[in-house]
Amino acid sequence: MDAISRRGFLSGAAVALTTAKSYSQIAGAGERLRIGVIGCGGMAEGHMRALMKMKEQANIDVVAVCDVWEKRLEKAVEITGGKPYKDYRHLLDDRNIDYVLIATPEHWHCQMTIDAAEAGKHIYCEKPMTHTVEQAKKVVAQIKKTGVKMQVGVQGMSDDSYESAFEQVKKGTLGKVVIAQIDYSRNHVGDFWAYPIEEGAEPGVNLDWKAWLGPAPKRPWDPNRFFRWRWFWDYSSGIASDLFVHRVTRIIKSLGLTFPERGAACGGTWQFTESKAEVPDTFNILLDYPGGPTVILVSSMANDTPVEHVLRGHKATLTFTSTGWVIRPQGKEKGQEIVHKKTGREDITLHHQNLMAAIRKNEPLKCDCMLGYYGVVACAMGVESFRKQKYVRWDKARERIVTT
Repeated sequence: MDAISRRGFLSGAAVALTTAKSYSQIAGAGERLRIGVIGCGGMAEGHMRALMKMKEQANIDVVAVCDVWEKRLEKAVEITGGKPYKDYRHLLDDRNIDYVLIATPEHWHCQMTIDAAEAGKHIYCEKPMTHTVEQAKKVVAQIKKTGVKMQVGVQGMSDDSYESAFEQVKKGTLGKVVIAQIDYSRNHVGDFWAYPIEEGAEPGVNLDWKAWLGPAPKRPWDPNRFFRWRWFWDYSSGIASDLFVHRVTRIIKSLGLTFPERGAACGGTWQFTESKAEVPDTFNILLDYPGGPTVILVSSMANDTPVEHVLRGHKATLTFTSTGWVIRPQGKEKGQEIVHKKTGREDITLHHQNLMAAIRKNEPLKCDCMLGYYGVVACAMGVESFRKQKYVRWDKARERIVTT
């Protein structure tokens, strides 16, 4: 696959918009948008309830829901009144659906996104956009080909702090930015991501385990893998893909970054040593971007003392706060502090509203598939380094991670 530049992607998508299959892509600005939900677990429930609250104001309706476990499917029907499907492909065949929410485990994101785009559906896909770099390349190519709108579920991008920080970076207010640091830590008790093993899940009776596994390696039924899938490399990259993707996307947006040049990671299972989790409970990544900066990602599931979220420049330091950000001159540099009060927030409702505006009025997406791609690569470089215990670099020509 040829390297995908942002300019090439946007120009290709503009052409594809006039040729995509679905009538949904030419819906008028005032027309009702009909939504299908694929994957009806805990995260999806939050989405469904948010969508139902905004139903009348946003002129939308959740008309279909899909899950491989009947218990979750029945609950989704109760919440939305949508038509139930057990096979997502049948949901995609429904011409009444304009866009789909994909809120499944990570290992299904790629294929479902590609199939949805092929069916002419606009897409809100939970983060990370895909489980692997190769999958991300395929998704970008499919979105370019079909021209559908795709929002990646890094909802922090609906907070304007990062767009506005980038304006200051471009103006040179910070000088040369040499380091960016950010964290996402928690303090779990007993074990991390140990979601309850719910009663009533019976593979072959009311749950399609084979369909849930899908493109992942075939495994015998294991309740841990179904309810605690973030523990396992087959379906997730743990801290990297569940938490860091939120944080590194903010840094990428703030600095106008694309792909890292080099990366290294370290960490381990230091606290929850009796856990059955394959992923580490403490994880840290260092990424060097071409010409700088170095991006530092810090996380532990056993201690949630925060690390300041900062962009360190030669002339000034920008610190992100709960209300926006503040810029303070560095060293002997003169000048007043600059304070930004954010608009927007980290919110799935705003993120859906942005996708709706993109569908209806062609407004820019807050987290398009290219930004999703950059986030996948950043996190995957850390995972590759950690699992192979090697320093890794980005092969720009082939768009892939290689070890050194």
